[in-house]
Amino acid sequence: MFKVYHEVLTLSTVRQFQLIDITKDVEKIVERSGIKDGICVVFAPHATGAIIANENEAGLLDDITTFVREFTESDREWKHNRIDDNAHAHIGSAVISSERVFPVIGWRLVRGTWQNIFFVEMDGPRPYRNVVVMVLGSIS
Repeated sequence: MFKVYHEVLTLSTVRQFQLIDITKDVEKIVERSGIKDGICVVFAPHATGAIIANENEAGLLDDITTFVREFTESDREWKHNRIDDNAHAHIGSAVISSERVFPVIGWRLVRGTWQNIFFVEMDGPRPYRNVVVMVLGSIS
């Protein structure tokens, strides 16, 4: 039998660029879904945020934040900044991607030993950000 299950995580951010580890929340949603084998889609419905999978190590998180800040050039004179001062975040979201897909096998989210799931804020701080987690697959 096939099932589709979803939940929405709500986050708040405190900095312009920030990584928030949502791994445990996503794993709990997969558990609650009751889906044995399938896929889990983690999606940020924001044009200025992204989803990544990587190691949760403080130095690396700082490195990723620095890289995102530098490659999006938030202080550059982007044309979009004439109407809204966040072109860098739109570009970052477009390049990094607003979703990731993970396998679900045996009622568990499959990820590498050092792969945690992060929401990437590039236009904060924001009082709320949503992340949609959808699990699709078989329940038997």
